[in-house]
Amino acid sequence: MKKEFRIKKNKEFQLVFKNGQSFANRQFVVYKLPKKGQDHFRIGLSVSKKIGNAVVRNKTKRYIRQVFLELENLLDQEADYVIIARKPVSEMNYEEISKSLNHVLKVAKVIKKKKT
Repeated sequence: MKKEFRIKKNKEFQLVFKNGQSFANRQFVVYKLPKKGQDHFRIGLSVSKKIGNAVVRNKTKRYIRQVFLELENLLDQEADYVIIARKPVSEMNYEEISKSLNHVLKVAKVIKKKKT
């Protein structure tokens, strides 16, 4: 995922936490902050040490980024997203993470309907 698609600075994370809406399920919390005039969405990831060691955390972040890449055309482009992974994610494979993240994004009404 390109650097311009990521939120890195603490100030930007805090802005999304304070002003954004949150949506959650058992595995993920997603914060969404609309940003008018932004060309593409940006995501910030928070995977705590409670999830596991560095290998597990990095694998989890790769999986989350891949799900967002697959949903790129269906997502609201004028928004920032912060995804917080919860403990059950450490035992999940890619398909389960994808399904769970899709669910919470649908709850957040972030995913647009596919055009047939």
